[in-house]
Amino acid sequence: MPAAGQPLRNAMTIDVEDYFQVSAFAPYIDRAQWDGLECRVERNLERILALLDRHGVKATFFTLGWIAERYPQAVRRIVDAGHELASHGHGHQRASELDPAQFRADVTRAKALLEDLSGRPVLGYRAPSFSIGPANWWAFDVLGETGHRYSSSVYPIRHDHYGMPDSPRFAYEVKPGLIEVPVTTLRLRGRNLPSSGGGYFRLLPYALSRWMIRRVNEQDGQSAVFYFHPWEIDAEQPRVPGIDAKSRFRHYVNLRHTLGRIDRLLGDFRWGRMDEIFLPPSGAAQAATTGAAAAALPRLGAALSHEGRL
Repeated sequence: MPAAGQPLRNAMTIDVEDYFQVSAFAPYIDRAQWDGLECRVERNLERILALLDRHGVKATFFTLGWIAERYPQAVRRIVDAGHELASHGHGHQRASELDPAQFRADVTRAKALLEDLSGRPVLGYRAPSFSIGPANWWAFDVLGETGHRYSSSVYPIRHDHYGMPDSPRFAYEVKPGLIEVPVTTLRLRGRNLPSSGGGYFRLLPYALSRWMIRRVNEQDGQSAVFYFHPWEIDAEQPRVPGIDAKSRFRHYVNLRHTLGRIDRLLGDFRWGRMDEIFLPPSGAAQAATTGAAAAALPRLGAALSHEGRL
Protein backbone atom coordinates (compact mmCIF):
# COMPACT_ATOMS: atom_id res chain seq x y z
CA MET A 1 0.00 0.00 0.00
CA PRO A 2 1.22 3.55 -0.67
CA ALA A 3 2.24 5.77 2.20
CA ALA A 4 -0.48 7.91 3.70
CA GLY A 5 -1.40 10.72 1.34
CA GLN A 6 0.66 9.27 -1.50
CA PRO A 7 -1.15 8.42 -4.76
CA LEU A 8 -1.38 4.83 -5.93
CA ARG A 9 1.04 3.55 -8.53
CA ASN A 10 -0.57 2.44 -11.77
CA ALA A 11 0.82 -0.12 -14.21
CA MET A 12 2.13 1.20 -17.53
CA THR A 13 2.15 -1.57 -20.14
CA ILE A 14 3.17 -1.74 -23.79
CA ASP A 15 2.03 -4.51 -26.16
CA VAL A 16 5.05 -4.94 -28.44
CA GLU A 17 3.73 -5.71 -31.92
CA ASP A 18 3.87 -3.88 -35.23
CA TYR A 19 1.13 -2.21 -37.27
CA PHE A 20 0.65 -5.11 -39.70
CA GLN A 21 0.13 -7.64 -36.89
CA VAL A 22 -3.03 -6.21 -35.36
CA SER A 23 -5.99 -8.58 -35.35
CA ALA A 24 -8.20 -6.17 -37.28
CA PHE A 25 -5.82 -6.41 -40.25
CA ALA A 26 -5.72 -10.23 -40.28
CA PRO A 27 -8.30 -10.46 -43.13
CA TYR A 28 -6.15 -8.13 -45.26
CA ILE A 29 -2.56 -9.15 -44.47
CA ASP A 30 -1.54 -12.79 -44.65
CA ARG A 31 1.00 -13.97 -42.07
CA ALA A 32 3.21 -15.16 -44.89
CA GLN A 33 3.63 -11.49 -45.88
CA TRP A 34 4.93 -10.29 -42.52
CA ASP A 35 8.62 -10.81 -43.26
CA GLY A 36 8.32 -8.77 -46.44
CA LEU A 37 6.71 -5.71 -44.83
CA GLU A 38 8.48 -2.68 -43.39
CA CYS A 39 8.88 -3.29 -39.65
CA ARG A 40 8.94 -0.07 -37.61
CA VAL A 41 8.71 -1.46 -34.10
CA GLU A 42 12.39 -0.99 -33.21
CA ARG A 43 12.49 2.75 -33.86
CA ASN A 44 9.16 3.23 -32.06
CA LEU A 45 10.46 1.30 -29.05
CA GLU A 46 13.45 3.64 -28.88
CA ARG A 47 11.09 6.63 -28.69
CA ILE A 48 9.06 4.95 -25.95
CA LEU A 49 12.13 4.01 -23.93
CA ALA A 50 13.44 7.57 -24.16
CA LEU A 51 10.09 8.96 -22.97
CA LEU A 52 9.88 6.56 -20.04
CA ASP A 53 13.46 7.36 -19.08
CA ARG A 54 12.74 11.09 -19.09
CA HIS A 55 9.90 10.53 -16.61
CA GLY A 56 11.81 7.98 -14.53
CA VAL A 57 9.08 5.38 -15.14
CA LYS A 58 9.53 1.61 -15.31
CA ALA A 59 6.95 -0.29 -17.36
CA THR A 60 5.99 -3.79 -18.50
CA PHE A 61 6.51 -4.73 -22.16
CA PHE A 62 4.27 -7.61 -23.31
CA THR A 63 6.42 -8.70 -26.24
CA LEU A 64 5.70 -10.98 -29.19
CA GLY A 65 8.15 -13.82 -29.69
CA TRP A 66 8.04 -13.04 -33.44
CA ILE A 67 9.38 -9.55 -32.72
CA ALA A 68 11.97 -10.80 -30.24
CA GLU A 69 13.39 -13.27 -32.77
CA ARG A 70 14.00 -10.49 -35.28
CA TYR A 71 15.00 -7.69 -32.91
CA PRO A 72 16.85 -9.29 -29.99
CA GLN A 73 18.75 -6.07 -29.27
CA ALA A 74 15.46 -4.24 -28.72
CA VAL A 75 14.48 -6.86 -26.15
CA ARG A 76 17.80 -6.46 -24.37
CA ARG A 77 17.38 -2.67 -24.38
CA ILE A 78 14.04 -3.07 -22.61
CA VAL A 79 15.54 -5.25 -19.89
CA ASP A 80 18.75 -3.24 -19.53
CA ALA A 81 16.65 -0.12 -18.90
CA GLY A 82 15.02 -1.80 -15.90
CA HIS A 83 11.64 -2.61 -17.42
CA GLU A 84 9.75 -5.88 -17.05
CA LEU A 85 9.74 -8.22 -20.04
CA ALA A 86 6.50 -10.22 -20.32
CA SER A 87 4.93 -12.38 -23.02
CA HIS A 88 2.38 -11.51 -25.68
CA GLY A 89 2.60 -15.01 -27.14
CA HIS A 90 4.65 -15.82 -30.20
CA GLY A 91 2.74 -15.15 -33.40
CA HIS A 92 -0.12 -12.85 -32.30
CA GLN A 93 -2.75 -15.53 -32.74
CA ARG A 94 -5.82 -15.06 -30.61
CA ALA A 95 -5.94 -17.56 -27.78
CA SER A 96 -9.59 -18.18 -28.67
CA GLU A 97 -8.54 -19.45 -32.11
CA LEU A 98 -6.10 -22.07 -30.73
CA ASP A 99 -6.77 -25.44 -29.16
CA PRO A 100 -5.04 -26.30 -25.86
CA ALA A 101 -2.05 -27.98 -27.51
CA GLN A 102 -1.52 -25.08 -29.94
CA PHE A 103 -1.87 -22.52 -27.16
CA ARG A 104 0.63 -24.38 -24.99
CA ALA A 105 3.12 -24.52 -27.87
CA ASP A 106 2.69 -20.78 -28.57
CA VAL A 107 3.16 -19.56 -24.99
CA THR A 108 5.97 -22.03 -24.26
CA ARG A 109 7.88 -20.95 -27.36
CA ALA A 110 7.52 -17.25 -26.55
CA LYS A 111 8.43 -17.65 -22.88
CA ALA A 112 11.56 -19.69 -23.63
CA LEU A 113 12.75 -17.23 -26.27
CA LEU A 114 12.19 -14.14 -24.10
CA GLU A 115 13.93 -15.77 -21.14
CA ASP A 116 16.90 -16.81 -23.28
CA LEU A 117 17.30 -13.27 -24.59
CA SER A 118 16.85 -11.52 -21.25
CA GLY A 119 18.39 -14.04 -18.88
CA ARG A 120 15.43 -13.47 -16.55
CA PRO A 121 12.18 -15.30 -15.78
CA VAL A 122 9.10 -14.18 -17.70
CA LEU A 123 6.19 -14.12 -15.25
CA GLY A 124 3.44 -12.31 -17.14
CA TYR A 125 1.32 -12.98 -20.23
CA ARG A 126 -1.25 -10.97 -22.16
CA ALA A 127 -3.35 -12.69 -24.80
CA PRO A 128 -3.56 -10.96 -28.19
CA SER A 129 -6.82 -9.00 -28.39
CA PHE A 130 -7.67 -9.96 -24.78
CA SER A 131 -8.80 -13.31 -26.15
CA ILE A 132 -9.27 -15.40 -23.02
CA GLY A 133 -12.89 -15.82 -21.98
CA PRO A 134 -15.54 -18.37 -20.94
CA ALA A 135 -15.05 -20.53 -24.04
CA ASN A 136 -11.31 -21.04 -23.42
CA TRP A 137 -11.00 -20.74 -19.65
CA TRP A 138 -8.66 -23.73 -19.86
CA ALA A 139 -5.99 -21.26 -21.07
CA PHE A 140 -5.40 -20.22 -17.45
CA ASP A 141 -4.53 -23.82 -16.57
CA VAL A 142 -1.96 -23.83 -19.37
CA LEU A 143 -0.47 -20.53 -18.22
CA GLY A 144 -0.08 -21.80 -14.69
CA GLU A 145 1.44 -25.08 -15.87
CA THR A 146 3.97 -23.23 -18.06
CA GLY A 147 5.32 -21.13 -15.20
CA HIS A 148 3.46 -17.85 -15.61
CA ARG A 149 2.43 -16.10 -12.40
CA TYR A 150 0.00 -13.57 -13.78
CA SER A 151 -2.11 -12.85 -16.84
CA SER A 152 -3.59 -9.60 -18.12
CA SER A 153 -5.81 -11.12 -20.78
CA VAL A 154 -9.37 -10.14 -19.88
CA TYR A 155 -11.04 -6.83 -20.71
CA PRO A 156 -14.25 -6.54 -18.64
CA ILE A 157 -16.20 -4.64 -21.32
CA ARG A 158 -18.60 -5.44 -24.14
CA HIS A 159 -16.83 -5.17 -27.51
CA ASP A 160 -17.35 -6.66 -30.96
CA HIS A 161 -13.92 -8.37 -30.96
CA TYR A 162 -13.39 -9.24 -27.28
CA GLY A 163 -14.62 -8.58 -23.79
CA MET A 164 -16.07 -10.26 -20.72
CA PRO A 165 -18.21 -7.61 -19.04
CA ASP A 166 -19.31 -9.79 -16.10
CA SER A 167 -15.78 -10.68 -14.99
CA PRO A 168 -14.10 -8.98 -12.00
CA ARG A 169 -12.74 -5.52 -12.71
CA PHE A 170 -9.64 -5.84 -10.55
CA ALA A 171 -6.91 -8.41 -9.84
CA TYR A 172 -8.06 -11.81 -8.60
CA GLU A 173 -6.61 -15.31 -8.24
CA VAL A 174 -7.96 -17.20 -11.23
CA LYS A 175 -6.30 -20.44 -10.10
CA PRO A 176 -3.80 -21.29 -7.35
CA GLY A 177 -0.56 -19.48 -8.09
CA LEU A 178 -1.93 -17.46 -11.02
CA ILE A 179 -3.70 -14.10 -10.90
CA GLU A 180 -5.60 -12.32 -13.63
CA VAL A 181 -5.06 -8.56 -13.71
CA PRO A 182 -7.68 -7.12 -16.09
CA VAL A 183 -7.07 -3.90 -17.93
CA THR A 184 -8.91 -1.13 -16.16
CA THR A 185 -12.54 -0.13 -16.55
CA LEU A 186 -14.64 2.51 -14.84
CA ARG A 187 -17.98 1.41 -13.39
CA LEU A 188 -20.61 4.01 -14.19
CA ARG A 189 -24.39 3.65 -14.22
CA GLY A 190 -24.23 -0.12 -14.15
CA ARG A 191 -21.76 -0.46 -17.02
CA ASN A 192 -18.02 -0.94 -17.33
CA LEU A 193 -16.47 1.80 -19.43
CA PRO A 194 -13.03 1.42 -21.06
CA SER A 195 -10.52 3.65 -19.31
CA SER A 196 -7.16 2.03 -19.89
CA GLY A 197 -5.65 2.93 -23.24
CA GLY A 198 -5.66 1.65 -26.79
CA GLY A 199 -8.01 3.17 -29.34
CA TYR A 200 -10.24 4.60 -26.63
CA PHE A 201 -7.36 6.69 -25.31
CA ARG A 202 -6.71 8.06 -28.80
CA LEU A 203 -10.40 8.74 -29.46
CA LEU A 204 -11.52 10.27 -26.16
CA PRO A 205 -10.43 13.71 -24.93
CA TYR A 206 -7.33 13.43 -22.76
CA ALA A 207 -9.05 15.12 -19.83
CA LEU A 208 -11.72 12.40 -19.78
CA SER A 209 -9.15 9.60 -19.78
CA ARG A 210 -7.29 11.29 -16.94
CA TRP A 211 -10.52 11.72 -14.95
CA MET A 212 -11.43 8.05 -15.34
CA ILE A 213 -8.05 6.78 -14.13
CA ARG A 214 -8.10 9.20 -11.21
CA ARG A 215 -11.59 8.07 -10.25
CA VAL A 216 -10.49 4.41 -10.23
CA ASN A 217 -7.53 5.33 -8.00
CA GLU A 218 -9.49 7.51 -5.60
CA GLN A 219 -12.97 5.96 -5.44
CA ASP A 220 -12.17 2.28 -6.06
CA GLY A 221 -8.80 2.50 -4.30
CA GLN A 222 -7.24 0.39 -7.05
CA SER A 223 -4.19 0.67 -9.28
CA ALA A 224 -5.09 1.11 -12.94
CA VAL A 225 -3.59 -0.93 -15.79
CA PHE A 226 -2.93 1.20 -18.89
CA TYR A 227 -1.78 -0.15 -22.26
CA PHE A 228 -0.71 1.03 -25.70
CA HIS A 229 1.20 -0.26 -28.73
CA PRO A 230 4.38 1.08 -30.38
CA TRP A 231 2.53 1.60 -33.66
CA GLU A 232 0.13 3.99 -31.89
CA ILE A 233 2.83 6.65 -31.68
CA ASP A 234 3.76 6.27 -35.37
CA ALA A 235 1.70 8.57 -37.57
CA GLU A 236 4.00 7.89 -40.55
CA GLN A 237 3.40 4.14 -40.66
CA PRO A 238 2.39 2.69 -44.06
CA ARG A 239 -1.36 2.73 -44.74
CA VAL A 240 -2.88 -0.69 -45.32
CA PRO A 241 -4.98 -0.58 -48.50
CA GLY A 242 -8.49 -1.95 -48.86
CA ILE A 243 -9.44 -2.14 -45.19
CA ASP A 244 -13.01 -1.48 -44.04
CA ALA A 245 -13.99 1.93 -42.70
CA LYS A 246 -14.37 0.80 -39.08
CA SER A 247 -10.88 -0.74 -38.96
CA ARG A 248 -9.40 2.29 -40.69
CA PHE A 249 -10.92 4.65 -38.13
CA ARG A 250 -9.99 2.54 -35.12
CA HIS A 251 -6.40 2.07 -36.19
CA TYR A 252 -5.49 5.52 -37.48
CA VAL A 253 -7.51 7.95 -35.34
CA ASN A 254 -5.30 10.54 -33.60
CA LEU A 255 -1.97 8.76 -34.10
CA ARG A 256 -0.23 12.14 -34.25
CA HIS A 257 -1.38 13.01 -30.75
CA THR A 258 -0.71 9.75 -28.92
CA LEU A 259 2.90 10.33 -27.87
CA GLY A 260 2.07 13.75 -26.47
CA ARG A 261 -0.87 12.34 -24.54
CA ILE A 262 1.25 9.57 -23.06
CA ASP A 263 3.83 12.18 -22.11
CA ARG A 264 1.14 14.04 -20.16
CA LEU A 265 -0.17 10.81 -18.62
CA LEU A 266 3.26 9.85 -17.34
CA GLY A 267 3.47 13.20 -15.58
CA ASP A 268 -0.06 13.16 -14.17
CA PHE A 269 0.14 9.81 -12.33
CA ARG A 270 2.61 7.49 -10.60
CA TRP A 271 3.56 4.45 -12.68
CA GLY A 272 5.35 1.14 -12.32
CA ARG A 273 5.80 -2.41 -13.59
CA MET A 274 3.06 -5.04 -13.40
CA ASP A 275 5.17 -7.47 -11.39
CA GLU A 276 6.14 -4.85 -8.81
CA ILE A 277 2.58 -3.63 -8.33
CA PHE A 278 0.64 -6.90 -8.36
CA LEU A 279 3.03 -9.70 -7.42
CA PRO A 280 4.71 -8.61 -4.14
CA PRO A 281 3.26 -10.43 -1.08
CA SER A 282 1.95 -7.14 0.30
CA GLY A 283 0.31 -6.21 -3.00
CA ALA A 284 -2.70 -7.26 -4.97
CA ALA A 285 -1.67 -10.91 -5.21
CA GLN A 286 -2.80 -11.47 -1.61
CA ALA A 287 -5.66 -8.99 -1.71
CA ALA A 288 -6.91 -10.20 -5.07
CA THR A 289 -10.01 -11.94 -3.83
CA THR A 290 -11.13 -9.12 -1.55
CA GLY A 291 -13.49 -6.26 -2.21
CA ALA A 292 -15.10 -5.94 -5.62
CA ALA A 293 -13.24 -8.92 -7.08
CA ALA A 294 -14.45 -11.23 -4.32
CA ALA A 295 -18.02 -10.10 -4.83
CA ALA A 296 -17.82 -10.82 -8.54
CA LEU A 297 -16.06 -14.19 -8.36
CA PRO A 298 -19.05 -16.27 -7.15
CA ARG A 299 -21.20 -14.93 -10.01
CA LEU A 300 -18.44 -15.58 -12.53
CA GLY A 301 -17.78 -19.08 -11.20
CA ALA A 302 -21.46 -19.99 -11.20
CA ALA A 303 -21.90 -18.80 -14.77
CA LEU A 304 -18.89 -20.70 -16.07
CA SER A 305 -19.76 -23.84 -14.10
CA HIS A 306 -23.27 -23.75 -15.54
CA GLU A 307 -21.79 -23.67 -19.03
CA GLY A 308 -19.41 -26.56 -18.21
CA ARG A 309 -16.27 -24.47 -18.46
CA LEU A 310 -14.89 -24.84 -14.95
